[in-house]
Amino acid sequence: MIDKILQKDELTKEDLITLLSIEDEQDLQKLFEKAYSIKEKYIGKISHYRGLIEFSNYCIKDCEYCGIRKSNNLVDRFFMNKEEILKMAKWAFENEYGSITLQSGERTDKDFIDFVTDVIKSIKDFTNGKLGMTLCMGEQTEETYKKWFEAGGHRYLLRIETTNEQLYKNIHPENELHSFSNRVDCLKSLRKIGYQVGTGVMMGIPNQTIEDLANDIIFFKNMDIDMIGMGPYIVHKDTPIGKYAIENNLDTNENKKYRFLLGLKMIAVTRIFLKDVNIAATTALQALDPLGREKGIKAGANILMPIITLEDYREKYQLYDNKPCIDDNADKCKNCLTGRVMSVGEKVGFGEFGDSKHFFKKSR
Repeated sequence: MIDKILQKDELTKEDLITLLSIEDEQDLQKLFEKAYSIKEKYIGKISHYRGLIEFSNYCIKDCEYCGIRKSNNLVDRFFMNKEEILKMAKWAFENEYGSITLQSGERTDKDFIDFVTDVIKSIKDFTNGKLGMTLCMGEQTEETYKKWFEAGGHRYLLRIETTNEQLYKNIHPENELHSFSNRVDCLKSLRKIGYQVGTGVMMGIPNQTIEDLANDIIFFKNMDIDMIGMGPYIVHKDTPIGKYAIENNLDTNENKKYRFLLGLKMIAVTRIFLKDVNIAATTALQALDPLGREKGIKAGANILMPIITLEDYREKYQLYDNKPCIDDNADKCKNCLTGRVMSVGEKVGFGEFGDSKHFFKKSR
């Protein structure tokens, strides 16, 4: 059955469920090899970097799985100044990363919006437009998205986390700040403005099913998504969902292995289904397996997001427990990650934006 499904040009929802349910080692290897062959055909044996600058952990949201949620009073809050952000952007540019990702907790006030606009313009100016920029700052108004796009941001990542609306409600507080429909509307606004649009989900959330994940992949296609950033759910002990998982014995080593494997299968099946989109091998994979990102690449991922946040702030930006690389500096991360990429027979696209081929294909 697996062989027949992998030979198909178009997969059904039932096919997606079957592939995501694979447990046999030989069948898993077939799945990953098929996904990698599609990546090689549509993307090439190349991975691109997005130097990750986590510049603030202040957040107005209270997502019940996230370590920097508003109600977590144990977090040491910080907000990097413009000079600190530009310093790391300059480092990325000089080290030929090709692109950066500006990420922070969510804020929608005018001071924050104006600050981000100024930072984007400044980075665009001093690099003469030669450093790609992905923005990841949550739900904003269409006006704000447009302002940041015109300033120089050309990719935006806004994870849906799950397309099961009831599950979405389970992991978010019930108030106007945490609306599934608003998040979908934001993705539509980003597409309308002209961004390369990214989204993604968590795998292994309590009470999530394989059918939920198959529906997530179909959502990516129906929304015509260009970039996928998804990772296995990892517990943060100071969050409501994290405490629930620990108290109900849902964070055992066996459960972590299951979530990790689910992460790899989601990368592979999404690659097979969508073919030419950008897919990240997230840091969360490495948090569950020392070779997580390498295995993610071999399962079909082509984007890596090495942390280049200043060392003084790294430990303060933890969405989940035991985040890797927070004790490293940017130079060490670059050398380590480049070695990892080369170890699986790939090269790094230094000095290249690494934009989504899917975006430009449909633009034509």
